[in-house]
Amino acid sequence: MIRRLRLTFVCINMVTVTAMLCVIFGMVLHFTRENLEAKSIHLLQTLAAEPGQPGPRGPHEVQLPYFTVEFGQWGGMRVVGSGTYAFLDEAELSELLRAALDAGEPVGVLPEYGLRYCRTGPPGGFVFVDISSEISTMENLLRNCLLIGCASFLAFLLISLLLARWAVKPVDTAWRQQRQFVADASHELKTPLTVILTNAELLQDAGPSRFADNILVMARQMRGLVEGLLDLARVDNGEKAFQPVDLSRLVADALLPFEPVFFERRLELSSSVAEDITVQGSPGHLRQVVEILLDNAQKYADAQGTVAVRLERSGGKACLLSVANPGPAISREDLANIFKRFYRVDEARRRDGSCGLGLAIAEGIVASHRGKIWAESGNGVNTFFVRLPVDRDNKSGAPHGGKP
Repeated sequence: MIRRLRLTFVCINMVTVTAMLCVIFGMVLHFTRENLEAKSIHLLQTLAAEPGQPGPRGPHEVQLPYFTVEFGQWGGMRVVGSGTYAFLDEAELSELLRAALDAGEPVGVLPEYGLRYCRTGPPGGFVFVDISSEISTMENLLRNCLLIGCASFLAFLLISLLLARWAVKPVDTAWRQQRQFVADASHELKTPLTVILTNAELLQDAGPSRFADNILVMARQMRGLVEGLLDLARVDNGEKAFQPVDLSRLVADALLPFEPVFFERRLELSSSVAEDITVQGSPGHLRQVVEILLDNAQKYADAQGTVAVRLERSGGKACLLSVANPGPAISREDLANIFKRFYRVDEARRRDGSCGLGLAIAEGIVASHRGKIWAESGNGVNTFFVRLPVDRDNKSGAPHGGKP
């Protein structure tokens, strides 16, 4: 949880920073381009107003290479330009004029020539301004913005990682203290519960008593709750030792003790387990996941229904365990919350003294094994799925099925 919180903190920071950098650099590029275009167009309009005259002079006036083409009354033309522009030959000049005439705009840009043009008044003509320096300036500015943006992104990423550690530290401390409190309180509660259960059983042996029966029922529910809290504390604290686990054999062995439970409840238990599926994990914790799903299925399955357990490969790098039972449909909202601690779907499903921790424990175990657990409901069947990564040295095997 703490790791996800840090990752969320960093992602939010970096999305915000990235958006701000894009806006800032975008505005810099936009206003710089607008400024350069405005100066170039101002020079064009000044020259077009007085064709044949030299460009504006002054400390604040932009000086760009330009030339003017004036058409004479008898079809001739005169070319006048600044001393900094290298004139074109007749063929190139003709193509340039043809391109400007074809554009049909009073002011425009000819990118293939690197020129901006403006039509002049009578007797007619064009003023051309070289915009190669403008293009070069924008390219350099864009390159610098990208370099600065990448450097800023990396710097802010490092700062965000450091800030995430600092900001989440109080939450991490509180989370550790809470887990320690749950573990300590659960351990402390086990002793008085054992005494209560022992004395209640002695009272029951001495003679039938409704009060002794009530004490036993409540004490057993409390013991289930305490043991669930202890299991959650162990999962949260990462108390597990990973090793290669034959998941196929583990699932098959876990099914055997549930035979009489399902038979007593008039339920049918069927299975299809692929052979030789090996995962890296904790055998005890993985078996606990299977037992939680089977116990959940037998509690909430419709009478005389069939609970189907299936273990199969899912691609080349994972395996999929599913436990399906017929029962009342589970809503989308409940499917999204069913793995939360102490969550109950509805009052109708509150039976058998369940404290709402089983699926939360299963989710914690699966997450610690780099897997995923989820539930689906449809067509009168509720199915719980567990996907786990298989061991890299795992060899393929053939599935086998049947009733345990």
